[in-house]
Amino acid sequence: MRDLKRSNAKLPAYKQLAALGMEIFTPMCWRLSVRQGRRIRECVPFIRDLLFVRETRQRLDMAVARIPTLQYRYQKGAAYRDPMVVRDDDMANFVNAVARARTPKYYRPGEMTTAMLGRRIRIVGGSLDGYEGYLLAMRGARVKRLLVELPGWLTAAVEVEPEYVEIITGDSDGK
Repeated sequence: MRDLKRSNAKLPAYKQLAALGMEIFTPMCWRLSVRQGRRIRECVPFIRDLLFVRETRQRLDMAVARIPTLQYRYQKGAAYRDPMVVRDDDMANFVNAVARARTPKYYRPGEMTTAMLGRRIRIVGGSLDGYEGYLLAMRGARVKRLLVELPGWLTAAVEVEPEYVEIITGDSDGK
């Protein structure tokens, strides 16, 4: 979904939809801002107009009719007015990984390069047990970060403990 309200709106759409009892997710990050001459650290959406909502189409249509600045996001190149849909498994994995991370770092699809992709790994044990993906390759990084992706939308780099990392070799036999 898209929220077309200004960034300083007192009641953005993600708060309104949560008040209606809908299951929503918007990637949040910490930013410094100046209010009345003071620097304040606040949690704001990473992409201001991006919302993920898990709800029936009928209830969403009612919410879109009630909130004038709320819109559907449509797929490019698909059928006319076909809303963007994310698979439940992909969304659940992404939300779970981000919720368990202390400080996730988000990347838009254009920001990820092949140079940033490290080795392919699997997490064995810990809170992210069973996750597979790539390590974020950053020179001088003191922590290891697993890249968790929402295909075509967003990638999150979440901190993982080195003792839970298992490197996946190129063999399909596991040798």
